[in-house]
Amino acid sequence: MNIELQNIRFSYGPVAALNGVDLSLGEGACGLLGPNGAGKSTLLRVLLGFLRPQAGEGRVLGFDIRRDQSSIRRLVGYMPEDDCLIPGMDAVTFTAYFGELSGMPRQEAMKRAHDVLFYVGLGESRYRPLETYSAGMKQRLKLAQALVHDPKLLFLDEPTANLDPQGRTEVLELIRDISAAKDIQVLVSSHILTDIELTCSRVVILNQGRIAAQGLLEELKEVQYSLYEMTVKGEAAEYVRALKVRGCKVEETEDGIIKAYLPADADRRLLFEAAVREGVQVRTLARSRTSLEDLFARTVGAD
Repeated sequence: MNIELQNIRFSYGPVAALNGVDLSLGEGACGLLGPNGAGKSTLLRVLLGFLRPQAGEGRVLGFDIRRDQSSIRRLVGYMPEDDCLIPGMDAVTFTAYFGELSGMPRQEAMKRAHDVLFYVGLGESRYRPLETYSAGMKQRLKLAQALVHDPKLLFLDEPTANLDPQGRTEVLELIRDISAAKDIQVLVSSHILTDIELTCSRVVILNQGRIAAQGLLEELKEVQYSLYEMTVKGEAAEYVRALKVRGCKVEETEDGIIKAYLPADADRRLLFEAAVREGVQVRTLARSRTSLEDLFARTVGAD
């Protein structure tokens, strides 16, 4: 396993940001999800060695997160959410500088900087001052500096922020290529659920400092619950309340479709039993393929 954590805990004063996190991740691309304040950024900082956990043990690429922070950072690429640009530099100098910080010889770092800037689509702009870069170009540059030292593991924090639709599509394609063709494990932290669904085969969902769900995305979507979409004739509000009493999570769309998330051990007959009890007619009923958004809403209890 490239990442192994056992009972990791970290608090900011009385606030527990990580509250007993157990995590094992191997190869491939994994999405890190969670509502604001769930502990995602704190978890990344612990993995990078920026924060020392107050309890628990962990290893990244075989190195201890408490004792071997410098070794971890030599092998890990990190694309932060916030800009990390140095005014007065051009892109190739900036990227090469980060390669040197990771331990590369200057000449090798400069050669590698040219390569990764072309790879992320900034080859023609690599000599421009960073102050002239657009928001989307800065985002690509952050990806380049994370790749320059050829890491074994890549942490991407909101990698498509500030990108237009075309730029977002291109960056997502890069993430898929990095994970598949370049054999680099990628951990993507993002609030854009579709980005995770398009790039990752595994997902970790944090909620209130704990792991709420983790595993293969397709398996989690199938195992957690069944989603049915229906239309009814009669008092829909009473019917919805009846379903909630029976343990279903229910949403109503603007076009009158009722979406009912049945518990894993529930039989779909309860949909009809509740309809009979409330005197409504179920006009249409279809089982829907669950999405990552459905899984996230169910797991963290958010609408």
